[in-house]
Amino acid sequence: MAVMDITTATQGVTMTDSSTMGIKTVLHPVTDLTKAKPVYTALLGVAPMADSSYYVGYEAEGQQIGLVPGGGPQGMASPVAYWHVAHIEAKLAEVTAAGATVKQAPNDVGGGRLVATVADPDGNVLGLIQDPTRS
Repeated sequence: MAVMDITTATQGVTMTDSSTMGIKTVLHPVTDLTKAKPVYTALLGVAPMADSSYYVGYEAEGQQIGLVPGGGPQGMASPVAYWHVAHIEAKLAEVTAAGATVKQAPNDVGGGRLVATVADPDGNVLGLIQDPTRS
């Protein structure tokens, strides 16, 4: 059985120790929050933990599922998975050096949580989230 050496497949990209903590958040663009909310509430089996005119958010089994009317400020056309990272700027530098393009620079969406989006070479949108450090 042959073993593939994947360490050389980075094409000159410098890897950092800024690994992700996995996908924990998925935002879904919806046209009507009032109609979408009961569907997601039934699907997830929990009431929203955040419920406003610009965002409805759920926490179910360690996942954060958000409904964003009209795709939110990013104008999402489809759901976006958000990778949680410890250092958003370092991860942005790493993925852009690897060929991604920044769609939305990091911005604080409240409470010190930073979010950003990038597009891969095929235009797929990838989200990044950095939560505030807890002391």
